[in-house]
Amino acid sequence: MRQIILAAAMALASLVPALAQSDLVPLQTRQASTGWEAVGRLDIAGKGFCTAALIRDRLILTAAHCLYDHDGSLITPDRFAFRAGLRDGRAAATRNVLRAVGHPDYTHRGDTTDAAAVAMDIAVLELDRPIMESRLQPYQIADRPLAGDEVGVVSYGRGREDAPSLQEVCTVLGRQTGVIVLTCDVDFGSSGSPVFTMRDGAPRIASVVSAMAQVDGRKVALGTSLEGPLHALLTHFATMDPVLPGGSARVITLGERQDIGAKFITVD
Repeated sequence: MRQIILAAAMALASLVPALAQSDLVPLQTRQASTGWEAVGRLDIAGKGFCTAALIRDRLILTAAHCLYDHDGSLITPDRFAFRAGLRDGRAAATRNVLRAVGHPDYTHRGDTTDAAAVAMDIAVLELDRPIMESRLQPYQIADRPLAGDEVGVVSYGRGREDAPSLQEVCTVLGRQTGVIVLTCDVDFGSSGSPVFTMRDGAPRIASVVSAMAQVDGRKVALGTSLEGPLHALLTHFATMDPVLPGGSARVITLGERQDIGAKFITVD
C-alpha cells in the first residue's frame, strides 16, 4: 500500500465535517465471513501481499501497482497465489495465477504516484482453475459512488494478515479526476481491496483501494473509479490470446453476478 499526500484529497475534505472513526471488525468465524469469502489475500512471493476479489470464476480484481516489484519490474504470474477467504491459515479456495493484466493506461512510478496513476490503478488476474464453490460467488460491479455515500471495505493489512477485516461504514468524501477519496481505514497490504456498496440487499464493488493519503494530517484512502477504467481493462484483457488451448476471454459487463446474500454487520 503506497502512502501519499494528495492535494486533491485535501481539497475534498471540506465535503464532510469530520472523518469517520475506524470500526474494523475481524472476520474470524465462518458466520462472520459469510458472503465475504470471495475476497482473498493475494500473496506475492518475495514481496508481500495485496487484497483481491473474485469478479468471475477465473478472474480477480486488484490494484495494478500490485503487479510490480520493488525495482519497478513486472512480477511474473507464477509468483502470485490467490487465497480466497483466508483466515487463520485456512483458505476457502487457493488458486495460482496464469496471467496478470493491468489497465493499459496505467503507468507505474514506483513509490511516487499521482491522481492520474490512481485513476487507472486496477488489474485483473486470471486464475489457473475456476472457483466454483457455491459460497464463493463473484461480485457484481456497482455504479460509481457519489460524495456522501456510505460504503464498506473488506481488506487484509499489516498486523491483520491472517484474517480479513470488515469496515461496515466509511464515507465517500468526493471524486476528482477519476479518484475517489474515502474515509476507509486501510494499511499496507490493503491495496486492491474492494470497496462495496449495497444494492438490492447484496454487496457490489464500487471501487478498488489504491493508496493512502492525508487530509489535515488524518489518513484517508484513495480508490479508483471503476465505471470507465474497468470496462477498458476488461476489453483489453479480452483481446489478448488465451493462455490455455481452447480457453477464452470474455468481457464482463457491469451488473453480472449471482446473488450471494452477504450483508454488512452492525457494530454496537
